[in-house]
Amino acid sequence: MKKAVVGILIVCLYCFPYVYNSMYQDFTYRSMLGYLLMLVATLLLSFLGKLFSHPIYLIIGNILSVIISFYFISQMAWNEDWGGYFKPLTPNQLLIFASVLFLIPQVIAIRLAKKLKDKMLG
Repeated sequence: MKKAVVGILIVCLYCFPYVYNSMYQDFTYRSMLGYLLMLVATLLLSFLGKLFSHPIYLIIGNILSVIISFYFISQMAWNEDWGGYFKPLTPNQLLIFASVLFLIPQVIAIRLAKKLKDKMLG
């Protein structure tokens, strides 16, 4: 029961549109801080998710985050500058690229959590 509650909490925290927020921060403030915050947040979520719940919640959370980010990115289509800002990629291509790229540190965090969990259990 505890694992399910923690898993649902992890999914809810993943529902934040991390990639969209990072892109929006980059576009609006010309700041890469959003990407750093996304990295830290997803690393923490994946580490804690593996440590205290089942990895399926991480997969569901990542998928929901991408879907929600896609929705918000499509809502920015009215802004012509938005479409050209991320050249040579389109905003949708950058969404996919960043989502896949940020899976790599998450996998590393999951493996570290697994090692820590195995060590704690004996």
